[in-house]
Amino acid sequence: MDRRALRRQNRVYAGTGGVSQANRQAHFVPAFFNSATGTAVVSRFANGTPAPVHLLEGLPDTWVSRRGQAGQVVKTCDGVVAGFLLGEQFYTRDQAAAHCAA
Repeated sequence: MDRRALRRQNRVYAGTGGVSQANRQAHFVPAFFNSATGTAVVSRFANGTPAPVHLLEGLPDTWVSRRGQAGQVVKTCDGVVAGFLLGEQFYTRDQAAAHCAA
């Protein structure tokens, strides 16, 4: 996953609970899931502060496959997906959109 993939997902899910702006009132928190480890983490700014949208900069180093010259995340490892946490449960964008539509 990279920034371009995140922008594309935001266009696909615009107007649904699959984007942060549309599901915040339902208490969803932007997050990422690593299918290789089964672990989910909250989206964070590079300084560790929780982010209101999906940002790659705060991902664990082990989830990053490539960084730019300035240290920014260029690409994640395979199997990292953007979604949301509701409590401790991870939801894909599809699942969050369906939950908000119900």
